[in-house]
Amino acid sequence: MAEGESGLAKTAAATPYEEALDALSSLITKRSRADKSNNGDRFDLLYDYLKILDLDEAISQMKIIHVAGTKGKGSTCTFTEAILRNCGFHTGLFTSPHLIDVRERFRLDGVDISEEKFLAYFWWCYDRLKEKTSDDIPMPTYFRFLALLAFKIFAGEQVDVAILEVGLGGRFDATNVVQTPVVCGISSLGFDHMEILGNTLGEIAGEKAGIFKQGVPAFTVSQPDEAMRVLEEKAFRFDVHLQVAQPLDKSLLNGLKLELEGEHQYINAGLAIALSSTWLQKTGHLGAAYFNQTSSLPEQFIKGLTTASLQGRAQIVPDGLANTESPGDLVFYLDGAHSPESMEACARWFSLAIKEENQQNMQNGQAHDCSGSSNELTQWYTDERSRKSTVQMLLFNCMPVRDPQLLLPRLMTECTDHGVYFKKALFVPNISVYYKVGSHTLPPSDSQVDLSWQFTLQRVWENLMQGDKGVEIKNADKVEEVKEICARSCENSAVFSSLPSAIKWLRDSVQKNGSTRFQVLVTGSLHLVGDVLRLVKKVKFQ
Repeated sequence: MAEGESGLAKTAAATPYEEALDALSSLITKRSRADKSNNGDRFDLLYDYLKILDLDEAISQMKIIHVAGTKGKGSTCTFTEAILRNCGFHTGLFTSPHLIDVRERFRLDGVDISEEKFLAYFWWCYDRLKEKTSDDIPMPTYFRFLALLAFKIFAGEQVDVAILEVGLGGRFDATNVVQTPVVCGISSLGFDHMEILGNTLGEIAGEKAGIFKQGVPAFTVSQPDEAMRVLEEKAFRFDVHLQVAQPLDKSLLNGLKLELEGEHQYINAGLAIALSSTWLQKTGHLGAAYFNQTSSLPEQFIKGLTTASLQGRAQIVPDGLANTESPGDLVFYLDGAHSPESMEACARWFSLAIKEENQQNMQNGQAHDCSGSSNELTQWYTDERSRKSTVQMLLFNCMPVRDPQLLLPRLMTECTDHGVYFKKALFVPNISVYYKVGSHTLPPSDSQVDLSWQFTLQRVWENLMQGDKGVEIKNADKVEEVKEICARSCENSAVFSSLPSAIKWLRDSVQKNGSTRFQVLVTGSLHLVGDVLRLVKKVKFQ
């Protein structure tokens, strides 16, 4: 096909890794992850795939921790993996989605699987399935293949423990082929993926509780009454001993802090402690009395909790590529929140984080005197930052199946309650798309992008701002706009035809406003967060 016909001509010959990503992309049958037909679409096929890949016995022997939930399940799994790794175990962690590289989904001993190992396991599974599948048993779809690949990797690497994060729901999720996990967990529940999981918290809880297995212990966190009732009913039906894990008491960390930021992470950490302790007990590595201690935590637990990291969750990244005289003039605050409850937690974290940073800059500026110092350049930067005003910006996108009328008001209200006001909200489409893994092909030109959804988001934001006319926008120095790269600019917001255009506008604005530091909250979509990380860190798209 000629370059002009496709619009997506390859810039160079595909590498072996890119060829694998092309093959993986061929398994994506839905244009959106939220396609309603994802709900239990021939779940029984998964057992055929396990036989084809010789995984039946391997999975039955794995010592698995299985975690579902609406919010915090990825963080819970990350904490759990870090705890058990620091206890000396060979760990495997399967999470979703990935932000930059698909290999992020498969972590061995806390590190993304190497490209070499990924390719070896990928092609073994892919070629075997291509050979054995048929019209009656078609190739597995994208996420199902990734889950199967995770099982093959963990079996081949002979991990001591496999920690599995449910992709979507629970009952019909591909990870739910596991029949005998050691322990299960349900993180905080809320309204998300309602088009698939149901319109009430009870219905959603029922889908999540689908991971409960006969006689296998389970833990959850404090839940709304409606959700908790359903979890308890499901637990009773399957003879599951369901317990509520208490949030981690900060005093047990011996003065240290969780590496994952945000007050809500202490809820996830408490669940991770319960899951890890129970796994240690059930596998014969820990006496039951040890888990009941509340006055202290083992050193390995503390180290795991205070070093566990997860990209795109309450992550602060200065823009290293902005051409400015002073470092830190453009800082991105990234959080992949995409439900009403997580949006509120994200806004709270952002508000407290920028207040803490601004206070530190002021204190450092007052404490430093450049005269006679051996490190005058560093102190000059510190003083310069303390004298600058700050402007808060919002960079936002979310999936069309989500309701911005539920997300954006929560975000704005929580920030306003903390005295934080956005100078401007920037709405952009994602670079990455659900139906293509990798980006070794060129993205469509700006003129080819449908921005109707971004205009909808902008209208919601402008209506919110107009309804809050009494709010004074503080610390908002004049910011010059480069309107030719905006698809539409309003008083309080702008729509950009691409994310790179929005980043360029921010960088140009920083240069033209030398007395101002820009603090940009990026939220609404983990895909957007991943795209920003690629651009800000100058990471090759995969």
